[in-house]
Amino acid sequence: MSDTDTSPAPKGTQRLDKWLWFARVVKTRTQAAALVTDGRVRINTVKTDRPAQPVRPGDVLTVALRGHVRILEVVLPGEKRGSAPEAAPLFKDLTPPPPPRAVDQHPDGGLGIRGVGTGRPTKRDRRLLDRLRGDGD
Repeated sequence: MSDTDTSPAPKGTQRLDKWLWFARVVKTRTQAAALVTDGRVRINTVKTDRPAQPVRPGDVLTVALRGHVRILEVVLPGEKRGSAPEAAPLFKDLTPPPPPRAVDQHPDGGLGIRGVGTGRPTKRDRRLLDRLRGDGD
């Protein structure tokens, strides 16, 4: 390394696929490598397809995963894959919150969108849905 080189020492860097695995973005290192190879990861807005690409603290990763985009800032390189609380200090999640879901302004409170844990629709709910769709009597 020359005196003019300002990049951090290799000790502060880590392979991209390993970091994604250590940070628990994916379940396996093979999945992490496939994610990068498929071109679904960007480092500082530059698309990469190399799983061995080094990442260092301060890099911002944009990851397209399961229909969502996550924006993660690398804070620390990982030492091992641990539990979720152990992985939390490795990154800062910069992903903006999802926009609020639009609910139909229906007198019955927006048919078609049910709250989580409310169970199956009742007969009344089903009749109202049929009437709304024009399927019933």
